[in-house]
Amino acid sequence: MVQSVMNLSGHERDSVLERELLAGNMPGFLRDLVPVTINGAVNGHALEITICVTPDYLAVGDDSDFVRVPLGMAAAARVADHLGFILPTPRMVDLIYDQAEVQLPPEPMAPGAAMTTTSYFMRHDRTVDNQAGPYGLHPVALIAGIKKDLVLSERLRKQPGRVAIYGWHRSGGNPIQPLSLVHGAEYADYSHGIRLVSRIAFINGRPVALDKVMQDEDIARIVTGEEGPMRNVRNLLATLYR
Repeated sequence: MVQSVMNLSGHERDSVLERELLAGNMPGFLRDLVPVTINGAVNGHALEITICVTPDYLAVGDDSDFVRVPLGMAAAARVADHLGFILPTPRMVDLIYDQAEVQLPPEPMAPGAAMTTTSYFMRHDRTVDNQAGPYGLHPVALIAGIKKDLVLSERLRKQPGRVAIYGWHRSGGNPIQPLSLVHGAEYADYSHGIRLVSRIAFINGRPVALDKVMQDEDIARIVTGEEGPMRNVRNLLATLYR
């Protein structure tokens, strides 16, 4: 299937990949969500917040033959929203890395105009597969360190029409990419990945809408890492693809 987008880029490539993903053309292991725990305290009371995330980045194909695919911000937001998920925050990305069973070191490729081509992200995907080889093929509990994440941030409200990227953690947990909104919303290169987060979280074992957690004045910062609440997360996601 990826051969059909070999000569495409930007919106044209995103449209094809989005259609395939929403039609269910993705590995089955991505449907097995993995819990990630966030500990914090509010007014002296301990909180354990558990989010559920995809074990790897969005890919097209099946369990035995798949390719991780980058997407522009609009396409990523549409796929997440239509499948009933959200994108992670930078704080979530840090915790996913910290709790990943498999932490692989970043393998950057030479920068340049070719970074956004399909052939480049296919080459990088083969590199990741070769890195993962000693750990066995999927399913794995959780893998991290192989991509930068497309993320949600309140900064997207102030800088519309941009893509927010963060992560690609080195060994030791320091990300190569601090939160950045430098690129336009349609920009996607080989280093970008789409990790999905369930809209249902758990606070001390009790199910709760993650949207509500992220806009709660007292506990939002525990899951976002930003000052203040993240208002109407579903609406923020939707504004990214209008």
